[in-house]
Amino acid sequence: MYPQIAVIIMLLLAGCVPKPQVLMPQLPDTYLIPTPEEAAAIWEGESYGELLELFRKNCESYEAQRLYGDLCEKADSVKRPAAFFRREFEPFLIATPGGETTGLMTGYYEPLLRGSLEPDARYRYPLYGEPEDLLEIDLAELYPELEGKRLRGRLIGKRVVPYYDRRHIAEAEAPVICWVDDRIALFFLEVQGSGKILLESGDVLHVGYKNQNGRPYRSIGRYLVERGAIDAETVSLQSIRSWLAAHPEAVETLLEVNPSVVFFQSRSVGATGSLGLELTPGRSVAVDRRHIPLGAMLYLESEDPLDGTPLERVVFAQDTGGAIRGKLRADFFWGSGREAEAKAGRMKSDTRFWILLPKAQEEMR
Repeated sequence: MYPQIAVIIMLLLAGCVPKPQVLMPQLPDTYLIPTPEEAAAIWEGESYGELLELFRKNCESYEAQRLYGDLCEKADSVKRPAAFFRREFEPFLIATPGGETTGLMTGYYEPLLRGSLEPDARYRYPLYGEPEDLLEIDLAELYPELEGKRLRGRLIGKRVVPYYDRRHIAEAEAPVICWVDDRIALFFLEVQGSGKILLESGDVLHVGYKNQNGRPYRSIGRYLVERGAIDAETVSLQSIRSWLAAHPEAVETLLEVNPSVVFFQSRSVGATGSLGLELTPGRSVAVDRRHIPLGAMLYLESEDPLDGTPLERVVFAQDTGGAIRGKLRADFFWGSGREAEAKAGRMKSDTRFWILLPKAQEEMR
């Protein structure tokens, strides 16, 4: 456990009125509110055996080990999971500097596309791997204050220029992993970040995020709302797909509104997040790592996007996404299949987020 965190926790617990504070020096823009009174409700009804296995799996990542330290080692020998979680973890409500605690949670899923290893009249849309001419520059090597910032581009002579945008991506020196029959489905595969390709042979090819062209992500849903094509209250993956199906002549122009292009790689397992771990449906979320550390165990207070029933559970921050930006923001992984697609496409839920951190050591209280 970080010594700074333990000291600040001790000071805050001794105070009278909880208020947002920066508790994690490595995340100076993340504000947390101690909520010890919430602990019982957070763990109530939890499936502790399942949660322990998920915590152990999460601890396979360096980020989780750095955050939870010896608790990752202790988890391997735990005999009473309920006592372990109740005893060792403290909930902190994530807030803005002004004390706002309600944010937005959307959803994502693992789509299934049909494809072929060879192009033909049906399978004519390429799913690209990482281009050979794509440069990726870690700016922190030159400017330490820009840690975490990367520049992507390509060389023209001795100059580094922006990489090809979506309109010109066919000019890239990119290998083609396979060819698919639906360019709209391919576009949404990029948004989701991973998926399955059912090949003509009957084999299933798992693909996942490898890199991207460095261009900013632009939401085509927001673009359609701004132009009055779709109502803001009803915009979803499903409504965007329906609009595209009804306006085939506008598909290419609309997709090019988003200049960002994702490059994929073949995988031996299903959807894998930024930690390199296979995602667990209903238990993995994507976050903005500038505000919520990857590998963190979180508690969500939200609602189901289809029936509005409470969605309250412990999850793990195991992924990131180009559209996931902000202090109070997450993307909930629903898995694969029609129900997962329906829930992911419609999810825009007001949500509160708690991060579950190691309790301060007794001798420091």
